[in-house]
Amino acid sequence: MTAVDFAAFVDRLAQVSGEVILPFFRTSIGAEDKSRGGVFDPVTEADRGAESAMRRLIAQMFPAHGVIGEEYGHDRPDAEYVWVLDPIDGTKSFISGLPTWGTLIGLTHRGKPVYGMMAQPFTRERYFGDGARARLRSLAPARADAPAGEWVTRSLRTRPCASLAEATVMTTSPALIRDDADRAAYRRVEEQARLVRYGGDCYAYCALAAGFVDLVIETGLKPHDVVALEPIIVGAGGVMTTWDGGEASGGGRIIAAGDRRVYDEAQRLLLG
Repeated sequence: MTAVDFAAFVDRLAQVSGEVILPFFRTSIGAEDKSRGGVFDPVTEADRGAESAMRRLIAQMFPAHGVIGEEYGHDRPDAEYVWVLDPIDGTKSFISGLPTWGTLIGLTHRGKPVYGMMAQPFTRERYFGDGARARLRSLAPARADAPAGEWVTRSLRTRPCASLAEATVMTTSPALIRDDADRAAYRRVEEQARLVRYGGDCYAYCALAAGFVDLVIETGLKPHDVVALEPIIVGAGGVMTTWDGGEASGGGRIIAAGDRRVYDEAQRLLLG
C-alpha cells in the first residue's frame, strides 16, 4: 500500500480522536504532571482517551502495524508500517483554553515518514501531506447562501524568504530550550529575525507550510512530535532537519524552514 491508500484511514483516526478530545476542551478538566517534580509536563484524560481510541482502530484495521504513542509507548516499533501518534500536541495550550494544539498522526514505512496529518478539531482544520504535496482541508466560514459552511481543500505552499531580516520565526518557548549553549544559539537567530512569535506547538509548523511563518526552531523533541509534521513541511516545499542537517524523524534539536536560503542562514548561526 502507498501513503495515498492510507489517507482515508487517517481521516478516520482524526475523526475518532477529535470526538474524544472536544468534549474536554475549555472545561475544568484536570491535568496530571508526568514530570514527577521536573518541568511541568501535563497529561489529561483527553490525551489518554484519544490515543486509546486511535490504537484500537489501528489494531482492528491493521493488526500487523506497529504503534508509537506519547501516552502508551511502543508496540512493535520495528514493523514495516508504524503509526506515530501524539493525541494532543500542545497540552499546555489545551488546558489553557488556547486552540494552538493539535492531534498528530504520522505513518512510517520501513522507518521513513511517508504520511502525516495535524488535525485541529476545534478549528476544524486538517493539515496533511505525503512529502510530495501538502494540503489543508477546513470548514469554510458560514455564508448567507450556505449557512452550515462547506469543507474546502486547498494546496499548501511555503513562501519565499531570502534572509532572516525578512523572516517570521517561531518557537514554543525559549524556556523549553534547556541547554544554555542551545538557548544562546537560538537567541543569535532570534536577534536577526524581523518578527518572533512564541507558543505555537505543532500549529507553528503548519503555519509555516501554509506560508505564514518562515522558520521554526525547537529542541528536546520526540519522534511523536515530528514524524507527522515532516511530510507536511516537505510536501509544501519546505525543509525540516535536525540542527546539524540530520533526519528530523528521530526528534532532538529541530529546524524547519520554508525557504532553503533562510534555513542556511539560521543553521550557520545555530551551529556557531
